[in-house]
This record gives sequence, C-alpha cells and structure tokens, in this order.
Amino acid sequence: MSTKALRGVPLRRRQISCGQRNGNACAPLWQLHADDFQLINPYGIAFSKEQYLGGIASGEIHYLVWEPESIAVRQHGEMAILRYQAQLEIIVSGQKLPLRRFWHTDSYEKRDGRWQVVWSQATEIRQ
Repeated sequence: MSTKALRGVPLRRRQISCGQRNGNACAPLWQLHADDFQLINPYGIAFSKEQYLGGIASGEIHYLVWEPESIAVRQHGEMAILRYQAQLEIIVSGQKLPLRRFWHTDSYEKRDGRWQVVWSQATEIRQ
C-alpha cells in the first residue's frame, strides 16, 4: 500500500459517529478494525474492538470533533505505523470532554489483502 493510500486510512475514522445515524453505516469501521484491535485511551484504559465500536454504535462514545493533522507513515512490508496529532472533542457516557489536542499512534497490518488497524494509542498534549 502506498504512503498516499495509507494517509487516507485514519481519516475514515471521521465517520465514527455512524452509530448515531445508521447502524449499517458502521460496517466499514468494523472491517477497518482487526478482530484483535485494542485501543489505549489517554487515561491508560484498554478497549477491545467490541467495546470501542460497540460504544460508538450505542452512542455511549460520541465524537463531536475529530480533526487529524499531517500524518507521518512508516511502512515495512505488510505493517505500517501512523503517527499524527488531532484535535478531539468527545462525549463518553454522557460526560463531555472539552476540545483538546492528542498524539495518536496507530499500527496497521495487511491481512487477507486489506489494511486493518490493530493497535491505537492516544496521548494528550499538555502545553
């Protein structure tokens, strides 16, 4: 997969509010995330694919703002690491978290001919 093609992958995560509109709209997200996907949020809490995407589909996790910036890509064979900063505003379990900036690191693997995110970690930028 080319660097140009990889740069578009995390931007699909802008569709993460799919659950509030139509459950079927989440299908591309389920395909993008590997079955063994794990997200480590800025508080150090781990979420499985089912916990994370299920939370989005149910509305428990609702992204208000998701604005990634320039994405750095390191690819070797069928593995790629993406690193970028993003502004994020989110509601989790009814609690609104204000707009903040985060570093994101996403690990992708090419499985059965398609790229899937396997690990994702976010760290808040405090300045």
